[in-house]
Amino acid sequence: MGVEVAYSALGARKLEPLVAFLSLSYERNLPTWYASALLLSCALVLAGIARVAGRPREQGWIHWWALALVFAYISLDESVGLHEHLGSLLSLSGVLFFTWVVPAAILVVLGGLAFLPFLARLAPRRRGQFILAGVLYVGGALLMELPLGWWTEQHGNDNLVYALIDHVEEALELVGASLFLAALVEELSERVEFAVRKEAAHGPGPTAPS
Repeated sequence: MGVEVAYSALGARKLEPLVAFLSLSYERNLPTWYASALLLSCALVLAGIARVAGRPREQGWIHWWALALVFAYISLDESVGLHEHLGSLLSLSGVLFFTWVVPAAILVVLGGLAFLPFLARLAPRRRGQFILAGVLYVGGALLMELPLGWWTEQHGNDNLVYALIDHVEEALELVGASLFLAALVEELSERVEFAVRKEAAHGPGPTAPS
């Protein structure tokens, strides 16, 4: 953010390559790589949880796999911007200038409803962690696109205000994904520890006769 403020205030053209490399408002740069890697890490940890939960086929184990696939897709989307193609289905203006938010919001609502039973089965601490992370991430990814779309339609995207709004949006996404990853790592470690203790309590199985 500092380089964007300096670039806007000083008008120093020599800062332009640095802004393009570090700005949250640009695509295919260092922040984009970090965000994509963060989401991919969530997908990998989710897959680990799904594998542990799937061994005894506990209720809801398939939801962990579904979440792993969702986050793998979001990680890919973060890198190549697949969601932007959803906007070609509509032609809107104002706060819906970025029209991809409409089909994306529908998918989020339907997905949220489908995962309500899964969320209800989680322990209170984990449920709270997931809800907080989800609110922050979706609030950044979808809700902040509304004022950003309005401003872009009115004033374009090559100005400091656009960068500030986009910075808030991307920051919320990164914080939400980071909190979610922390909760997932905690969940996986608890499950692995429980599995190890359970195996130790039962002892080694019978050996085959020689």
